[in-house]
Amino acid sequence: MAAPTATYTNPILSGFHADPSICRVGSDYYLATSSFEYFPGVPIYHSKDLVHWRQIGHALTRVSQLNLAHTRSSQGIYAPTLRCHEGEFYMVTTNMEGGGAFYVHTKDPAGEWSEPVWLNDPSFAMDPSLFFDDDGKVYYTRHGGGEHGGVYQAEIDLKAGKLLEQPRLVWPGTGGVWPEGPHLYKHDGLYYLMISEGGTSYNHSLTMTRASSPWGPFIANPANPILTHRGHPDLPLQATGHGDLVQTPEGKWWVPLLGIRPVAQQHHLGRETLLAPAAWNDQGWLTVNNGRPLSLEMPANGLPPSTPWPSEPVRDDFNTPKLGLQWSQLRGPGDGLWSLAERPGYLRLKGSSVTMNDIAQPAFIARRQEHMRMRAATQLEFEPSAATHAAGLVLRQNENNYYELRVTGTPQRRLELLARTGGVTSLQATAPLPAGPVVLQVESWATRYEFSYSVGGEPLKQVGSLPTAALSSEAAGGFTGVFIGMYAEGARQQAMSAADFAWFDYQPLEK
Repeated sequence: MAAPTATYTNPILSGFHADPSICRVGSDYYLATSSFEYFPGVPIYHSKDLVHWRQIGHALTRVSQLNLAHTRSSQGIYAPTLRCHEGEFYMVTTNMEGGGAFYVHTKDPAGEWSEPVWLNDPSFAMDPSLFFDDDGKVYYTRHGGGEHGGVYQAEIDLKAGKLLEQPRLVWPGTGGVWPEGPHLYKHDGLYYLMISEGGTSYNHSLTMTRASSPWGPFIANPANPILTHRGHPDLPLQATGHGDLVQTPEGKWWVPLLGIRPVAQQHHLGRETLLAPAAWNDQGWLTVNNGRPLSLEMPANGLPPSTPWPSEPVRDDFNTPKLGLQWSQLRGPGDGLWSLAERPGYLRLKGSSVTMNDIAQPAFIARRQEHMRMRAATQLEFEPSAATHAAGLVLRQNENNYYELRVTGTPQRRLELLARTGGVTSLQATAPLPAGPVVLQVESWATRYEFSYSVGGEPLKQVGSLPTAALSSEAAGGFTGVFIGMYAEGARQQAMSAADFAWFDYQPLEK
């Protein structure tokens, strides 16, 4: 009996990894995703086989590159495009509330990237992309015009860092709303535009057009959309779209794109990165997965040899001079709000008057929830000295929708489980806490979170359970996913003692 065909699993990057863009150098693949209000911005991933990825850095690591000071949730850094050309990497994107379109560049995608080169694009510029033509010209292609807009383009001088003309409309799309995420390619002498239409939710789709010139006139593929899951609510993957295109050294074509895994028509992990095989048909059009819907398990035919990375450790002991690449903050680097050095072996958070409700920067360090089934836990030492002082574990979707398992209260410390949904905060459970370190834990299933705690080395005691649905994009709005981590807040009239976290566990309990 023949051995079963090898497969790979979608998503290839689970949790909030939206708007993927890819480039290849030799046998190495690099991928960037959007980051919105989170800092550092634009995570960069590396793979040898298009399936197994590990984070190697961020493109935007300094305030001089990324000003998010008053950025609302789900604003900030929208879809990036990652390109490599003659040994240089370019990442072009838009800071939606902080200056518009810009690009950064580097020779080492795992290292520091340049200061931003701001583009003289005066209008609403979203989802910019770069295309390097054979004749040395470079094209800047982006969405413009909003919900009923189209694809705009201009020639760009990357050395001078400016557009050589005002972007002009080159294709309005096929009639779907939000014709966005454009990428220009050249194949067999023709120029192809791949875009998304229908909005980045359940009506999402990929469409394609081509022309003999980068300026058109563009002729739409008669088989558009080349990929969509709309109208098929039974499929486990939904909202498929916003793709990019890459060719392996062996000549096979692949499309990384975004999609979601809804549970009862709600998704809380955010838009994730999927992978689909592609090929050019006899008419010279790109087909994605032979025109069939994508599935969770996909045949691995045509992929490079499987090259997995070592598993990430479950526990971060905070014994390194820098935060790990998995950690994010809100709207900035948090200078003065945290330290790995003040108490070696601990992450110290220094709460301010900024709370998790504020469009500002709280003392908050968190990572993406990347699995439906997972366990996250931390050990906290914290002594509140005012009623407003609190620190603990937080699951954040945005300012108006989060869950907290926290230590607060004076003179008697207590544990509280708080739920904030739709901007309304409610106390779900409370328990008195004796002195000493406390372990805070959350375990997740597809539809619920279960919270528990432990003091003095005793077994974990369950505090309560809350639904994942309230932290879904359908309920909470926005374009991100759940982040899980640590926070401290509430220093108003009275300074608060530091919150010292001895370790943080993140343990996937399934793929």
